[in-house]
Amino acid sequence: MSTTAAPDPHSGITAPAALADREPRVPAEQLVAELVPPPRFDAVRFATYVPDPHQPSQAAAVEALSGFAAGLGDPAAKDGGRRRGLFRRAPRTPARTTPRGVYLDGGYGVGKTHLLASLWHATDAPAERKAFGTFVELTNLVGALGFQQTVATLSGHRLLCIDEFELDDPGDTVLVSSLLSKLVGHGVALAATSNTLPGKLGEGRFAAADFLREIQGLAAHFTPLRIDGEDYRHRGLPKAPAPRTDEEVTRAAYGTPGASLDDFGDLLAHLARVHPSRYGAMCEGLTAVALTGVRPVPDQSTALRLVVLADRLYDREVPVLASGVPFDALFSEEMLAGGYRKKYFRAISRLTALARDAGRLVPAS
Repeated sequence: MSTTAAPDPHSGITAPAALADREPRVPAEQLVAELVPPPRFDAVRFATYVPDPHQPSQAAAVEALSGFAAGLGDPAAKDGGRRRGLFRRAPRTPARTTPRGVYLDGGYGVGKTHLLASLWHATDAPAERKAFGTFVELTNLVGALGFQQTVATLSGHRLLCIDEFELDDPGDTVLVSSLLSKLVGHGVALAATSNTLPGKLGEGRFAAADFLREIQGLAAHFTPLRIDGEDYRHRGLPKAPAPRTDEEVTRAAYGTPGASLDDFGDLLAHLARVHPSRYGAMCEGLTAVALTGVRPVPDQSTALRLVVLADRLYDREVPVLASGVPFDALFSEEMLAGGYRKKYFRAISRLTALARDAGRLVPAS
Protein backbone atom coordinates (compact mmCIF):
# COMPACT_ATOMS: atom_id res chain seq x y z
CA MET A 1 0.00 0.00 0.00
CA SER A 2 1.10 3.54 -0.71
CA THR A 3 2.10 5.82 2.16
CA THR A 4 1.27 9.11 0.46
CA ALA A 5 -0.59 11.82 2.35
CA ALA A 6 -4.14 10.96 3.42
CA PRO A 7 -7.04 13.19 2.37
CA ASP A 8 -8.53 15.75 4.67
CA PRO A 9 -11.63 13.94 6.04
CA HIS A 10 -13.57 17.23 5.91
CA SER A 11 -12.67 18.12 2.33
CA GLY A 12 -15.11 15.78 0.62
CA ILE A 13 -12.44 15.05 -1.99
CA THR A 14 -11.66 11.43 -2.87
CA ALA A 15 -8.02 10.46 -2.49
CA PRO A 16 -6.12 9.78 -5.72
CA ALA A 17 -5.41 6.21 -6.71
CA ALA A 18 -1.91 4.81 -6.21
CA LEU A 19 0.09 2.97 -8.83
CA ALA A 20 1.47 0.88 -5.96
CA ASP A 21 -2.04 -0.47 -5.36
CA ARG A 22 -2.49 -1.68 -8.95
CA GLU A 23 -1.69 -5.31 -9.78
CA PRO A 24 -3.27 -5.97 -13.20
CA ARG A 25 -3.55 -9.41 -14.75
CA VAL A 26 -3.09 -9.46 -18.52
CA PRO A 27 -4.40 -12.55 -20.40
CA ALA A 28 -2.27 -13.92 -23.22
CA GLU A 29 -4.88 -13.03 -25.84
CA GLN A 30 -4.79 -9.42 -24.67
CA LEU A 31 -1.00 -9.35 -25.09
CA VAL A 32 -1.45 -10.34 -28.73
CA ALA A 33 -4.34 -7.91 -29.35
CA GLU A 34 -2.26 -5.05 -27.93
CA LEU A 35 0.58 -5.53 -30.43
CA VAL A 36 -0.31 -2.27 -32.19
CA PRO A 37 1.31 1.20 -32.03
CA PRO A 38 0.66 2.85 -28.63
CA PRO A 39 -1.85 5.71 -28.30
CA ARG A 40 0.81 8.40 -28.70
CA PHE A 41 1.48 7.05 -32.20
CA ASP A 42 -2.09 6.33 -33.35
CA ALA A 43 -2.17 9.24 -35.79
CA VAL A 44 1.45 9.41 -36.94
CA ARG A 45 2.26 8.90 -40.59
CA PHE A 46 5.28 9.47 -42.80
CA ALA A 47 3.66 12.78 -43.82
CA THR A 48 3.57 13.97 -40.20
CA TYR A 49 7.28 13.33 -39.62
CA VAL A 50 9.17 16.62 -40.02
CA PRO A 51 12.78 15.92 -41.01
CA ASP A 52 15.44 18.25 -39.67
CA PRO A 53 16.79 20.06 -42.77
CA HIS A 54 20.26 19.90 -41.22
CA GLN A 55 20.08 16.09 -40.97
CA PRO A 56 19.64 14.63 -44.49
CA SER A 57 19.55 11.09 -43.09
CA GLN A 58 16.08 11.82 -41.68
CA ALA A 59 14.49 12.63 -45.06
CA ALA A 60 16.37 9.67 -46.56
CA ALA A 61 14.87 7.39 -43.89
CA VAL A 62 11.33 8.52 -44.74
CA GLU A 63 11.94 7.77 -48.40
CA ALA A 64 13.51 4.38 -47.70
CA LEU A 65 10.75 3.29 -45.32
CA SER A 66 8.01 4.46 -47.67
CA GLY A 67 9.51 2.22 -50.35
CA PHE A 68 9.84 -0.63 -47.85
CA ALA A 69 6.14 -0.33 -46.93
CA ALA A 70 5.14 -0.30 -50.60
CA GLY A 71 6.79 -3.68 -51.04
CA LEU A 72 4.80 -5.28 -48.22
CA GLY A 73 1.36 -5.19 -49.85
CA ASP A 74 -0.90 -7.98 -48.62
CA PRO A 75 -3.33 -9.55 -51.08
CA ALA A 76 -5.47 -10.64 -48.14
CA ALA A 77 -6.07 -6.99 -47.30
CA LYS A 78 -7.91 -6.53 -50.57
CA ASP A 79 -10.23 -9.40 -49.64
CA GLY A 80 -10.90 -7.92 -46.24
CA GLY A 81 -8.58 -10.42 -44.58
CA ARG A 82 -9.71 -13.16 -42.23
CA ARG A 83 -9.13 -12.71 -38.53
CA ARG A 84 -7.01 -15.54 -37.30
CA GLY A 85 -7.65 -16.90 -33.84
CA LEU A 86 -4.84 -16.78 -31.34
CA PHE A 87 -4.29 -20.53 -31.40
CA ARG A 88 -4.88 -21.27 -35.07
CA ARG A 89 -1.96 -21.56 -37.39
CA ALA A 90 -2.04 -19.37 -40.48
CA PRO A 91 -1.26 -20.84 -43.90
CA ARG A 92 2.47 -21.00 -44.35
CA THR A 93 3.93 -18.18 -46.42
CA PRO A 94 6.69 -19.32 -48.77
CA ALA A 95 10.11 -18.57 -47.35
CA ARG A 96 12.09 -15.78 -48.96
CA THR A 97 15.58 -16.39 -50.25
CA THR A 98 16.61 -12.91 -49.08
CA PRO A 99 14.83 -11.91 -45.85
CA ARG A 100 13.54 -8.37 -45.77
CA GLY A 101 14.29 -6.35 -42.67
CA VAL A 102 15.15 -2.77 -41.86
CA TYR A 103 16.86 -1.60 -38.68
CA LEU A 104 16.56 2.06 -37.63
CA ASP A 105 19.70 3.04 -35.75
CA GLY A 106 20.02 6.42 -34.06
CA GLY A 107 20.11 8.34 -30.82
CA TYR A 108 17.09 8.85 -28.58
CA GLY A 109 14.57 11.47 -29.62
CA VAL A 110 15.25 11.50 -33.38
CA GLY A 111 11.82 10.07 -34.21
CA LYS A 112 12.61 6.40 -34.72
CA THR A 113 9.39 5.20 -33.06
CA HIS A 114 7.39 7.73 -35.10
CA LEU A 115 8.87 6.26 -38.27
CA LEU A 116 8.39 2.66 -37.13
CA ALA A 117 4.72 3.33 -36.32
CA SER A 118 4.32 5.11 -39.66
CA LEU A 119 5.66 2.00 -41.38
CA TRP A 120 3.08 -0.13 -39.53
CA HIS A 121 0.27 2.22 -40.61
CA ALA A 122 1.51 2.39 -44.21
CA THR A 123 1.73 -1.38 -44.67
CA ASP A 124 -1.23 -2.61 -46.71
CA ALA A 125 -2.41 -5.43 -44.46
CA PRO A 126 -5.18 -5.91 -41.87
CA ALA A 127 -4.19 -4.95 -38.32
CA GLU A 128 -4.28 -8.59 -37.26
CA ARG A 129 -1.60 -9.44 -39.83
CA LYS A 130 0.98 -6.93 -38.63
CA ALA A 131 2.38 -6.52 -35.13
CA PHE A 132 4.03 -3.65 -33.28
CA GLY A 133 5.62 -3.98 -29.87
CA THR A 134 8.69 -3.21 -27.84
CA PHE A 135 11.46 -5.75 -27.49
CA VAL A 136 10.32 -6.34 -23.91
CA GLU A 137 6.74 -6.95 -25.04
CA LEU A 138 7.94 -9.48 -27.61
CA THR A 139 9.94 -11.48 -25.08
CA ASN A 140 7.01 -11.27 -22.65
CA LEU A 141 4.74 -12.70 -25.35
CA VAL A 142 7.04 -15.70 -25.71
CA GLY A 143 6.93 -16.12 -21.95
CA ALA A 144 3.12 -16.09 -21.95
CA LEU A 145 2.48 -18.28 -25.01
CA GLY A 146 5.59 -20.40 -25.24
CA PHE A 147 8.03 -20.39 -28.15
CA GLN A 148 6.18 -22.66 -30.57
CA GLN A 149 2.83 -20.96 -30.08
CA THR A 150 4.42 -17.53 -30.55
CA VAL A 151 5.87 -18.70 -33.85
CA ALA A 152 2.47 -20.07 -34.90
CA THR A 153 0.71 -16.86 -33.87
CA LEU A 154 3.06 -14.49 -35.69
CA SER A 155 4.04 -16.62 -38.69
CA GLY A 156 1.10 -15.44 -40.80
CA HIS A 157 1.96 -11.78 -40.31
CA ARG A 158 3.24 -9.56 -43.08
CA LEU A 159 5.24 -7.33 -40.73
CA LEU A 160 6.68 -7.43 -37.23
CA CYS A 161 7.84 -4.07 -35.83
CA ILE A 162 10.12 -4.22 -32.78
CA ASP A 163 10.73 -0.96 -30.95
CA GLU A 164 13.67 -0.42 -28.58
CA PHE A 165 15.53 -3.55 -29.70
CA GLU A 166 18.13 -4.45 -27.07
CA LEU A 167 19.82 -7.61 -25.88
CA ASP A 168 20.17 -7.50 -22.12
CA ASP A 169 21.19 -11.09 -21.41
CA PRO A 170 22.31 -14.28 -23.16
CA GLY A 171 18.87 -15.87 -22.82
CA ASP A 172 17.26 -13.06 -24.80
CA THR A 173 19.96 -13.35 -27.45
CA VAL A 174 19.33 -17.03 -28.14
CA LEU A 175 15.54 -16.68 -27.82
CA VAL A 176 15.13 -13.74 -30.19
CA SER A 177 17.66 -15.08 -32.68
CA SER A 178 15.70 -18.33 -32.91
CA LEU A 179 12.30 -16.60 -33.03
CA LEU A 180 13.20 -14.15 -35.79
CA SER A 181 14.86 -16.88 -37.86
CA LYS A 182 11.64 -18.92 -37.69
CA LEU A 183 9.48 -15.93 -38.62
CA VAL A 184 11.74 -14.89 -41.49
CA GLY A 185 11.43 -18.45 -42.77
CA HIS A 186 7.66 -17.88 -42.96
CA GLY A 187 8.12 -14.69 -44.95
CA VAL A 188 7.49 -12.21 -42.12
CA ALA A 189 9.14 -8.85 -42.82
CA LEU A 190 10.97 -7.26 -39.90
CA ALA A 191 11.56 -3.69 -38.80
CA ALA A 192 13.26 -2.58 -35.61
CA THR A 193 14.56 0.49 -33.83
CA SER A 194 17.51 0.71 -31.49
CA ASN A 195 20.28 2.95 -30.25
CA THR A 196 22.78 0.20 -31.07
CA LEU A 197 23.86 -1.21 -34.42
CA PRO A 198 22.68 -4.82 -34.86
CA GLY A 199 26.21 -6.20 -34.91
CA LYS A 200 26.98 -4.44 -31.62
CA LEU A 201 23.96 -5.69 -29.65
CA GLY A 202 24.79 -6.97 -26.18
CA GLU A 203 28.04 -5.05 -25.81
CA GLY A 204 28.59 -3.85 -22.27
CA ARG A 205 25.81 -6.09 -20.93
CA PHE A 206 27.18 -9.64 -21.03
CA ALA A 207 29.91 -11.67 -22.71
CA ALA A 208 28.58 -10.90 -26.18
CA ALA A 209 31.57 -12.56 -27.84
CA ASP A 210 30.31 -15.93 -26.56
CA PHE A 211 27.07 -15.41 -28.49
CA LEU A 212 28.60 -13.89 -31.60
CA ARG A 213 26.92 -16.36 -33.96
CA GLU A 214 23.46 -15.50 -32.63
CA ILE A 215 24.17 -11.77 -32.77
CA GLN A 216 25.54 -12.02 -36.29
CA GLY A 217 22.51 -14.09 -37.24
CA LEU A 218 20.23 -11.34 -35.97
CA ALA A 219 22.19 -8.69 -37.83
CA ALA A 220 21.88 -10.68 -41.08
CA HIS A 221 18.09 -10.20 -41.02
CA PHE A 222 18.35 -6.40 -41.23
CA THR A 223 19.62 -3.60 -43.42
CA PRO A 224 20.74 -0.80 -41.04
CA LEU A 225 19.30 2.64 -41.68
CA ARG A 226 21.09 5.38 -39.75
CA ILE A 227 19.04 8.37 -38.50
CA ASP A 228 21.08 11.28 -37.17
CA GLY A 229 19.84 14.28 -35.21
CA GLU A 230 19.25 15.84 -31.84
CA ASP A 231 16.48 14.87 -29.42
CA TYR A 232 13.37 16.51 -30.89
CA ARG A 233 11.77 16.65 -27.43
CA HIS A 234 14.26 19.36 -26.47
CA ARG A 235 14.58 21.36 -29.69
CA GLY A 236 13.92 24.98 -28.85
CA LEU A 237 12.30 24.09 -25.53
CA PRO A 238 13.18 25.48 -22.11
CA LYS A 239 15.30 23.55 -19.65
CA ALA A 240 13.59 20.68 -17.84
CA PRO A 241 11.28 22.03 -15.12
CA ALA A 242 12.53 21.99 -11.55
CA PRO A 243 10.90 19.49 -9.20
CA ARG A 244 7.88 20.66 -7.21
CA THR A 245 7.40 20.49 -3.45
CA ASP A 246 5.62 17.55 -1.85
CA GLU A 247 2.71 19.84 -1.04
CA GLU A 248 2.38 21.05 -4.65
CA VAL A 249 2.48 17.50 -5.99
CA THR A 250 -0.07 16.23 -3.49
CA ARG A 251 -2.40 19.17 -4.04
CA ALA A 252 -2.21 18.73 -7.82
CA ALA A 253 -2.97 15.00 -7.53
CA TYR A 254 -6.06 15.67 -5.41
CA GLY A 255 -7.15 18.33 -7.86
CA THR A 256 -6.75 16.20 -11.00
CA PRO A 257 -9.47 13.60 -11.62
CA GLY A 258 -7.93 10.30 -12.66
CA ALA A 259 -4.45 11.10 -11.29
CA SER A 260 -2.38 8.73 -9.18
CA LEU A 261 -0.25 9.68 -6.18
CA ASP A 262 2.68 7.63 -4.89
CA ASP A 263 5.74 7.91 -2.74
CA PHE A 264 8.62 7.16 -5.11
CA GLY A 265 10.13 4.53 -2.83
CA ASP A 266 6.80 2.72 -2.54
CA LEU A 267 6.44 2.73 -6.31
CA LEU A 268 9.92 1.30 -6.89
CA ALA A 269 9.21 -1.49 -4.41
CA HIS A 270 5.93 -2.25 -6.18
CA LEU A 271 7.59 -2.41 -9.60
CA ALA A 272 9.76 -5.23 -8.27
CA ARG A 273 6.59 -7.25 -7.54
CA VAL A 274 4.85 -6.66 -10.89
CA HIS A 275 6.14 -8.16 -14.12
CA PRO A 276 7.17 -5.46 -16.64
CA SER A 277 4.72 -6.92 -19.17
CA ARG A 278 1.94 -5.55 -16.95
CA TYR A 279 3.26 -2.00 -16.54
CA GLY A 280 1.19 -0.79 -19.49
CA ALA A 281 -2.02 -2.16 -18.00
CA MET A 282 -1.01 -0.62 -14.67
CA CYS A 283 -1.00 2.83 -16.32
CA GLU A 284 -4.31 2.48 -18.17
CA GLY A 285 -6.90 5.16 -17.45
CA LEU A 286 -4.53 7.52 -15.63
CA THR A 287 -4.67 11.20 -16.48
CA ALA A 288 -1.47 12.04 -14.56
CA VAL A 289 1.13 10.46 -12.28
CA ALA A 290 2.20 12.35 -9.17
CA LEU A 291 5.34 11.24 -7.32
CA THR A 292 6.71 12.52 -4.03
CA GLY A 293 10.25 12.04 -2.78
CA VAL A 294 11.91 11.17 -6.09
CA ARG A 295 15.52 10.15 -5.44
CA PRO A 296 18.32 8.36 -7.31
CA VAL A 297 17.54 4.72 -7.96
CA PRO A 298 19.63 2.37 -5.83
CA ASP A 299 20.65 -0.33 -8.30
CA GLN A 300 20.58 -1.39 -11.93
CA SER A 301 17.65 -3.82 -11.66
CA THR A 302 15.48 -1.08 -10.18
CA ALA A 303 16.70 1.37 -12.81
CA LEU A 304 15.77 -0.95 -15.70
CA ARG A 305 12.27 -1.45 -14.29
CA LEU A 306 11.87 2.32 -14.07
CA VAL A 307 12.94 2.63 -17.71
CA VAL A 308 10.09 0.30 -18.75
CA LEU A 309 7.57 2.29 -16.70
CA ALA A 310 8.80 5.55 -18.24
CA ASP A 311 8.31 4.05 -21.71
CA ARG A 312 4.75 2.94 -20.95
CA LEU A 313 3.83 6.35 -19.47
CA TYR A 314 5.33 8.10 -22.48
CA ASP A 315 3.44 5.83 -24.89
CA ARG A 316 0.19 6.82 -23.17
CA GLU A 317 1.09 10.53 -22.88
CA VAL A 318 0.58 10.53 -19.09
CA PRO A 319 2.13 13.67 -17.55
CA VAL A 320 4.39 13.13 -14.53
CA LEU A 321 4.59 15.66 -11.70
CA ALA A 322 7.28 15.03 -9.10
CA SER A 323 9.06 16.34 -6.04
CA GLY A 324 12.59 15.42 -4.96
CA VAL A 325 15.56 15.25 -7.30
CA PRO A 326 15.20 16.25 -10.98
CA PHE A 327 14.83 13.40 -13.47
CA ASP A 328 18.33 13.90 -14.84
CA ALA A 329 19.65 12.89 -11.40
CA LEU A 330 17.82 9.53 -11.28
CA PHE A 331 20.75 7.46 -12.51
CA SER A 332 24.28 7.46 -11.15
CA GLU A 333 27.30 8.47 -13.23
CA GLU A 334 28.36 4.83 -13.21
CA MET A 335 25.00 3.78 -14.68
CA LEU A 336 25.14 6.51 -17.32
CA ALA A 337 28.58 5.30 -18.38
CA GLY A 338 27.67 1.60 -18.47
CA GLY A 339 26.12 -0.80 -20.94
CA TYR A 340 22.57 0.41 -20.38
CA ARG A 341 23.36 4.12 -20.69
CA LYS A 342 21.27 4.60 -23.83
CA LYS A 343 18.20 3.21 -22.07
CA TYR A 344 18.76 5.58 -19.16
CA PHE A 345 19.20 8.60 -21.39
CA ARG A 346 15.99 7.67 -23.20
CA ALA A 347 14.14 7.45 -19.88
CA ILE A 348 15.49 10.85 -18.78
CA SER A 349 14.44 12.35 -22.10
CA ARG A 350 10.93 10.93 -21.92
CA LEU A 351 10.35 11.72 -18.26
CA THR A 352 11.53 15.28 -18.85
CA ALA A 353 9.00 15.65 -21.67
CA LEU A 354 6.24 14.29 -19.41
CA ALA A 355 7.33 16.64 -16.61
CA ARG A 356 6.89 19.58 -18.98
CA ASP A 357 3.40 18.30 -19.82
CA ALA A 358 2.61 18.18 -16.09
CA GLY A 359 3.28 21.91 -15.65
CA ARG A 360 -0.36 22.68 -16.41
CA LEU A 361 -1.46 20.71 -13.34
CA VAL A 362 -0.01 23.29 -10.93
CA PRO A 363 -1.80 26.66 -10.85
CA ALA A 364 0.41 29.65 -11.53
CA SER A 365 1.29 31.50 -8.35
